[in-house]
Amino acid sequence: MRPRKIIAALAGAALVLSMAACTKDPVVDPTGDPGAATGQLEIFSWWTAGSEALGLAELVKVLNDKYPDITFVNNGASTGGGSGKDVLQTRMAAGQPPDSFQVHAGAEAQDYITAKQLEDVSYLYSEFKLNDVFPTDLVDMLTKDGKIYTIPSNVHRSNVVWASIAALEKAGLSTTDAYYDSIDSFIAALDKAKAAGIEFPLAIGTTWCQVHLLETVLMADLTPAQYRGLFDGTTDWRGAEVKKALDHFAKLMSYTNADRGDLDWEPALVKVLDANAVFTVMGDWTPAALDARNLKEGVDWLWAPSPGTKGIYGFLADSFGLTTGGPNPAAGKAWLDVISSKEGQTGFNQVKGSIPARTDIDLSTWSNYQQGASESFKNDAIVPSIQHGAAATIAQGNDTGAAVSKFTVSPMAEANIATLQEELAKAYA
Repeated sequence: MRPRKIIAALAGAALVLSMAACTKDPVVDPTGDPGAATGQLEIFSWWTAGSEALGLAELVKVLNDKYPDITFVNNGASTGGGSGKDVLQTRMAAGQPPDSFQVHAGAEAQDYITAKQLEDVSYLYSEFKLNDVFPTDLVDMLTKDGKIYTIPSNVHRSNVVWASIAALEKAGLSTTDAYYDSIDSFIAALDKAKAAGIEFPLAIGTTWCQVHLLETVLMADLTPAQYRGLFDGTTDWRGAEVKKALDHFAKLMSYTNADRGDLDWEPALVKVLDANAVFTVMGDWTPAALDARNLKEGVDWLWAPSPGTKGIYGFLADSFGLTTGGPNPAAGKAWLDVISSKEGQTGFNQVKGSIPARTDIDLSTWSNYQQGASESFKNDAIVPSIQHGAAATIAQGNDTGAAVSKFTVSPMAEANIATLQEELAKAYA
């Protein structure tokens, strides 16, 4: 998973590929057989490092097995300067689209749909029998005006708090349960940690991590219906419920590390692992980083729904669609077959730490976290993530990040909270 402003580095060769010009009409034959696909498949993805790259490699193994005549190329985003999404849009405008590109499921895809850069792939849900194995609630979230434009490769959860057992011991807190039933009870735990000598008990990274924290506070202080209403106009961003959440967010930020602006999520996690902080709130790509350090759940670390959000599942998913005017639509269709297949979702998610979108995969040998997340996804109220594109369009996400960035680098006075609330209201008007 990556922040909304994806950092980009394109392989130079990608720009000299012979590609079909962008058109506004679908070019995929709904009756065509992806098994006949040959040639190069080019995707645009930010899965270029860590568990994400390992997961992508598992998908490529399935692709090679099912479609041996396809050559796979990922010309996506990595670390460096600029924005991957900007690079993608520049290529599309120049008539150089990839066959498929990564997008967060939900509102983030809307800009591409409006620009007619994604094709309707509803027919593939029937062809691949996905309606039989994807939860109805998930399909409903992906449907726009009766059409579906992307297929998810996984499901992630955003509202999770992580703690190291060594840090909990140091803070004099429970080492068997990291859940707090409200933001206020969590604040009391942070105060206890400070009293034990941990100056900044809540570790956090840069702006996108702060927006991530904010959405979990909104989930805690609003009901699921009120939270969803923030994005369909039925809940007032200027209302008292949101003001309460922003007050809580301001208070939580006062417990965070001063170098937060210079860190991504994983260096913030390291502060917890080193017992310089006790908690961090982050999505469930975190276990892969813990596994890479040979740290064990229940021995070295604990997880729980973020404070006040038990019974709520903060939803996000990595999805792909078929790019309008892509150079090899048959190969693009084959890619969607792979990422939605039982084999693809098994290999990918076991490595990445997320859970399959499919419900027909046996998770009995998977990690305790993944089994727990799967049960939560089946039973909890599902609400969309702001930071990770399920609830917010790209423009709304950028405006949210700008408002939060301005707020968290300034004194957190009442006037600044009021300014943040007004800027958020304008972003989602």
